[in-house]
Amino acid sequence: MTVILILTTFLAFALIDYLLNRKKVVQIAPEHAPAVAAQGHAYIDGFLVPDNLRYHPGHTWVLSERARLARVGIDEFGAALAGKISSIELPRPGQWVRQGQKVVKIVRNGEVTELVSPIEGEIAAVNSEILRNPSVMRDDPYGTGWFFTVDVPDEENTFRNLIPRNMVRDWMATATERLYALQPQLAGAAAADGGRPVDDLLSALPHASWETVTREFFLT
Repeated sequence: MTVILILTTFLAFALIDYLLNRKKVVQIAPEHAPAVAAQGHAYIDGFLVPDNLRYHPGHTWVLSERARLARVGIDEFGAALAGKISSIELPRPGQWVRQGQKVVKIVRNGEVTELVSPIEGEIAAVNSEILRNPSVMRDDPYGTGWFFTVDVPDEENTFRNLIPRNMVRDWMATATERLYALQPQLAGAAAADGGRPVDDLLSALPHASWETVTREFFLT
């Protein structure tokens, strides 16, 4: 009799708990990419270059978030050059990517260009927001416009192959000089708003090949 009473009491409490909690919704924090809050930054020929990032010559950046995990995106120069794209393709989670491998495909008016991975490792997560709304790549390249995160097993060797911090300014200045040498008309377009680049650099040159110019700078 005592055993039956204990079991009945237990079942009653279990039922009460179920009724109280069945309508509760478990809230899972959405995937969130904190903006690249630069502790310091510089504008080089009008382009924002946060100094807490590492850069690849193909105009992609890396942010080391914690041991073995890094976030990847495009720098502002590359985003302005790409301009208003219509779609973007990213690698799949679990895919292994090599440093310098073509991993991001962007499309604009039927033309296709690609970007390379600045690091080597396994894709941990991709930015679903940029897949839904490719314009964030240009609107916020260092924040919501990130591409993917990577599990990097050999950080020391991977980061060693990126542009040394003390050479980033010269590298970016050289990139803008090369662009203006190819397309002198862009010098004015880049400084349309107090020295800041316009949203879509190559839109000022309707006869320029977007695919050719971007591939030259993206090293693809």
